[in-house]
Amino acid sequence: MPTDTASADATIAAKVPVTVLTGFLGSGKTTLLNRILTEEHGKRIAVIENEFGEVGVDDALVVDAEEEIFEMNNGCICCTVRGDLIRILGTLMRRRDRFDHILVETTGLADPAPVAQTFFVDDEIAGQLRLDAIVTLVDARHLVQHLDDDKPDGVENEAVEQIAFADRIVLNKTDLVDEAELDDVIDRIRAINRVAEILPAQHAKVDLDKVLDVGAFDLGRTLEVDPAFLTDSEHQHDLTVTSVGIELAGDLSVPKLNDWLGELLATKGTDIFRSKGILAVGGQDNRYVFQGVHMLFEGTDGQPWGEAPRISRLVFIGRNLDRGALEDGLRGCLVSGR
Repeated sequence: MPTDTASADATIAAKVPVTVLTGFLGSGKTTLLNRILTEEHGKRIAVIENEFGEVGVDDALVVDAEEEIFEMNNGCICCTVRGDLIRILGTLMRRRDRFDHILVETTGLADPAPVAQTFFVDDEIAGQLRLDAIVTLVDARHLVQHLDDDKPDGVENEAVEQIAFADRIVLNKTDLVDEAELDDVIDRIRAINRVAEILPAQHAKVDLDKVLDVGAFDLGRTLEVDPAFLTDSEHQHDLTVTSVGIELAGDLSVPKLNDWLGELLATKGTDIFRSKGILAVGGQDNRYVFQGVHMLFEGTDGQPWGEAPRISRLVFIGRNLDRGALEDGLRGCLVSGR
């Protein structure tokens, strides 16, 4: 007869591993997700995406893949849509033969603890799935700024929470800091989490064997970090952080767009944590993919528009956002605009 240990091991092995991918706004989660979806690792992965904002952009940033991808755009996965997460997981388990790993990508403003809690407090989920690891991406250039962010009383710092609960920390964008800054960032991470393995990276390029199916989540350690982990459902976001989403039909002028975005991020970039968009640019057959983190931004060619309507979608996440000014600014970039 099998020993109790062997029986327990068999039970664990029968459960589908789940990776929770978290990290503050602009840390590189979607870049890592695309690597996971395109590299040869032999796994069939179902993806659950949660996006913060009224206008969805991330769906267009994720590469085409055969994997099943579910989107959750109507709130933050760690609070308002947690019931949706449970329902999607239940739907996935009815298609168990189509995948052998689940990846949950949270918003940049999510506390991973309530997400992880789902795999222990819901009996049906706990019986079929196992939390394999919480993988947190951090932006080496901007992490310290977010760790030192002055939050209102009673509001948690998501960047701190994401590091505290991490089993693996992908220290991304190391090429944007010097050695002394990098050492300081590592010291700050270690002050919050002494045991998680730190994986330095550029463009989220890491050995996927270090982040997938690693069996790294330790409930005992998590309870040391947060003794109320299995019972505490309280979670309060910083309500000063908001999202402005804009959709606009018509082609945009590259010179106008560059001038407007350059001035906007130079003057307001401290308050704009994240900006991203899929833009229709005059004279170009492909979508223009725009990504920004504070004052840093870049643009690349995306998929061809083909027969799809040429509608630009742009999202800003941050503080003190002026919706009217942002809408007017983008409208002013139209080829035929003011």
